[in-house]
Amino acid sequence: MNNRVVITGLGIVSPNGVGLDAFTNAIKSGTSGIEFHEELKELNFSCCIGGIPNVTEELKRNYLTELQLKNFNSSGILYGCMAGIDAWKDAGLSITDKTDFDSGTIFGAGTSGVEKFREAIYKLDDKNVRRLGSTVVAQTMASGVSAYLGGILGLGNQVTSNSSACTTGTEAILMGYDRIIAGKAKRMVVGSTSDHGTYLWGGFDAMRVLTYKHNESPETGSRPMSASASGFVPGSGAGAMVLESLESALERNATIYAEILGGDVNSGGQRNEGTMTAPNSEAVQRCIKNAIRNSNIKSEDIDAINGHLTATSKDFTEIENWSKALGLKGNDFPHVNSLKSMVGHCLSAAGAIESVASVLQIHHGFIFPNINCEDLNEQITSLISAQKIPQTLIEKEINIVAKASFGFGDVNGCILFKKFKK
Repeated sequence: MNNRVVITGLGIVSPNGVGLDAFTNAIKSGTSGIEFHEELKELNFSCCIGGIPNVTEELKRNYLTELQLKNFNSSGILYGCMAGIDAWKDAGLSITDKTDFDSGTIFGAGTSGVEKFREAIYKLDDKNVRRLGSTVVAQTMASGVSAYLGGILGLGNQVTSNSSACTTGTEAILMGYDRIIAGKAKRMVVGSTSDHGTYLWGGFDAMRVLTYKHNESPETGSRPMSASASGFVPGSGAGAMVLESLESALERNATIYAEILGGDVNSGGQRNEGTMTAPNSEAVQRCIKNAIRNSNIKSEDIDAINGHLTATSKDFTEIENWSKALGLKGNDFPHVNSLKSMVGHCLSAAGAIESVASVLQIHHGFIFPNINCEDLNEQITSLISAQKIPQTLIEKEINIVAKASFGFGDVNGCILFKKFKK
């Protein structure tokens, strides 16, 4: 079977906006969600800024029951459930007492319940194993987010979690796409999530890949494609989509945000210049080329690129890889933006959050601005026109957006979203 796959629902929990309306307004206006966190300073972090979604205790109770929230301490699962439930409802789907065997979820995470793990370790060390509670396993298992979400929504198709570092969200979308293409599901809730906090972010601070120069001015700290970029800013949250076969979406008369044309995932095998933390450029270029080929389009058809672009020394390498893979440079290169300038690097949630932003650009007809790059990296502008790196909102019809993610382990993912046309 060869089903067309469309996006009928979106959900977002982001440092600069929780919910579609707040998030859309934030990315159009270039609003940062990065703040100073006193706890990081007290723990002697070099980087004391980060992006954490604003989720109140009251808001939590719109998604999880009092029983579910008892002894609950997993921000990533919470964010994922919120985004997934919002996407499901946004698609016009209801939550019933019946199992929906046509719908499933592939919802990824890098880690699950780091804070809950810490709590459990302290109780065990104090010989209080019987006080761990009945949900410690569910909150800390790698598939915790998909298990919670599958139960809340009553999903009876495949329910699982993937984990591929910063490529997790992009990969999850493509995995759900493949399942619908194969005729094994009508709908898939796809996305990814990431916990926030010191126990997750500390390792990156120790690696010295986080910026330490902007603790006094957090909103200017994340600087993709900037000459003064000095490392990434950690973020957290979740993004979700409901993918659906076109036939099913038309039967329900559902809103269609965009269509997925295709994509590709691969690995550089940590060979050549590829390592655990650095990309193999040959593999990156191959991934982009294969995604375009699988989508049956030409490079020139791409209106905009939503890059990985983390505000590190690898930003130029990424643009160079895009240019070589597309065979485009200068003014011929598509517009390119990085959501990380506003939300930081949301780690395993990044690909999903940024994909939601990509689809919103297509649906509403705009290209969101890059902030904090008034001093553009001259290596980058020697390769592509500065006009292709917008620093103010561009309102125009967008047909095709390419989204890519590159993660630890030398793993890559690229996906092509298109404006839906019958």
